[in-house]
Amino acid sequence: MELRISNLSKTYANGVKALDDVSLSVPQGMYGLLGQNGAGKSTLMRTIATLQEADSGSVMLGDIDVLKDRDAVRQRLGYLPQDFGVYPRISAADMLDHLALLKGVTSGGERKTLVEAMLQKVNLFEHRKKALSSYSGGMRQRFGIAQALIGNPKLLIVDEPTAGLDPGERNRFYNLLAEVGESVIVILSTHIVEDVLELCSKMAIIHKGKVLYEGGPDAAVESLAGKIYSRKIAKSELKDYEAQYKVISNKMVAGRPLIHVYSDTPLDDGFAVAQPGLEDVFFSKINEIS
Repeated sequence: MELRISNLSKTYANGVKALDDVSLSVPQGMYGLLGQNGAGKSTLMRTIATLQEADSGSVMLGDIDVLKDRDAVRQRLGYLPQDFGVYPRISAADMLDHLALLKGVTSGGERKTLVEAMLQKVNLFEHRKKALSSYSGGMRQRFGIAQALIGNPKLLIVDEPTAGLDPGERNRFYNLLAEVGESVIVILSTHIVEDVLELCSKMAIIHKGKVLYEGGPDAAVESLAGKIYSRKIAKSELKDYEAQYKVISNKMVAGRPLIHVYSDTPLDDGFAVAQPGLEDVFFSKINEIS
């Protein structure tokens, strides 16, 4: 099954164009949607999840028209939004049992088997009787995946899933998503480049509602080989360098800016060729239209 998005556009009442003629082809597996906050990622996710309408364009999940046949999509959809609410005093097992009932699993025995399998899958079985309010951030995210997987979805959407997680929880979450992505379409919407690089074989960069790149992360990084240069400079020199060169990013290292510059021709003047990364791809694409 494949998700095909064609010429999708959405402009809000305040004039903000959140989606501008977006077209993407999303195959089975992990697919990264990379963009800054406000880039249009959440609008796209909500549209695919049938939570809001588009102004124009189409979205097809296999042979299902997502924008017209919402009930059919929801039967095949799992969704983990950036912020999701739970009843704080209810246990994980009881909450999943309730959600399974809402998904149409009417047999009590079947629900029990399903809930236990989901809790085992996300490594929460031993915490199944604890109130959700007692869960850590990582445990809540793993519970979020469990509730999204109830009903055996063919499409799973996760929006900024690792924000706020510590490194250990983030790695556990990576492993869980990678396992899920072996059998379904998983769209990972994030502004964290490491999430995409670690998990996704295909990705898109979205900025100001436009798709700036679609393809493999490795191919995107390779396209910048020999074109990224770095140099440490004084703070007072930053504006001069930005005026003279195509500075795509800068960050403070030991109190001094370390700049990355894109150039098709070799640079001297103290510059060194840098090994490009996905962050360089991201910033170079954004700077093309900023």
